[in-house]
Amino acid sequence: MSQSRLALLGFGNVGRALARLLQRKETELKEKYAITFSVTGIATGRHGSAIHPNGLDLEQALHLVESDQSLSLITQYPIPNSLEFIRNCSADVLFENSPVNHHNGQPAIDHLRTALELGMHAITANKGPVVHAYRELTELAAKMKRKFYFESTVMDGAPIFSLFRSALPATQLSSLRGILNSTTNLILGRMENGETFEEAVQYCQQIGLAETDPSGDVDGWDAAIKVAALVTVLMGLPLKPQEVDRTGMRGITAKMVAEAKAQGKRWKLVCTAERDGNTVKGRVAPELVSPSSPLYSVEGSSSIVEFHTDTLSSLSIVEGNPGPETTAYGLLADFINSVKNQ
Repeated sequence: MSQSRLALLGFGNVGRALARLLQRKETELKEKYAITFSVTGIATGRHGSAIHPNGLDLEQALHLVESDQSLSLITQYPIPNSLEFIRNCSADVLFENSPVNHHNGQPAIDHLRTALELGMHAITANKGPVVHAYRELTELAAKMKRKFYFESTVMDGAPIFSLFRSALPATQLSSLRGILNSTTNLILGRMENGETFEEAVQYCQQIGLAETDPSGDVDGWDAAIKVAALVTVLMGLPLKPQEVDRTGMRGITAKMVAEAKAQGKRWKLVCTAERDGNTVKGRVAPELVSPSSPLYSVEGSSSIVEFHTDTLSSLSIVEGNPGPETTAYGLLADFINSVKNQ
């Protein structure tokens, strides 16, 4: 029986969904995978942090945060910052879910590096470290005989990275094409139904899909960093989001959407990457797609990616209307795959 002590750095929608998923799957993890766990640390940006070597009460932690109270009420001792939290949480596995920094990946890179140096498995839904420190963190994980996994960074819980890592050996990815940003896809769909750009953005903000500042989505940064992550890991060619040719969707007007609809076509914010020898060209830009395209029928906040490889001419993965629960599942899957053979 494998006993794992877990630490959750970040306890927002995804972190809390992970906590509930761990509770729901606790018996299955024990009976099917011989995995038991305790949560020895939780750190938040707004509600403080809590550490207890013998394990925290997850239900109590969830109640405190969701009632806007501080986790300091259940901690054994206070922790001044995130790095000290990692050093003192007595964990075997760190779930790193801090906000994404598209430009340099910090402070998540330091969080994951510290965890690995301390002998923890490092699992994240944060795209920044994947594009800005993939090789460093992968090599450090191998040196420490730990895992650095990040399934939830692109298309939430859909098995993309693990698919290539485990199920598609000796396969070289030549190109990809898809819709990787849920928010813009939903905005464009609602504009097709007559809403203005502003109304569609406001709706996405109301349901928690878009941030108060939606520029990361509508200006293409979220899509660009996902392209960079896929290229960096699956093609083995380091690519930064700043190197992706990026055009957002602000230029798509209601008139353009209506004209496309009248022609039987749809606007989508399309992500592409194509290998050219030892280089790769990445692009994010609005495109008109016709019904013959697999991208055409992707509705709402769903996503799709189509891969072309040297062994499989075309392989597509579609994820329907994801939410925090699907992101949390990707984290759970990484946890299981990190510890199940220990």
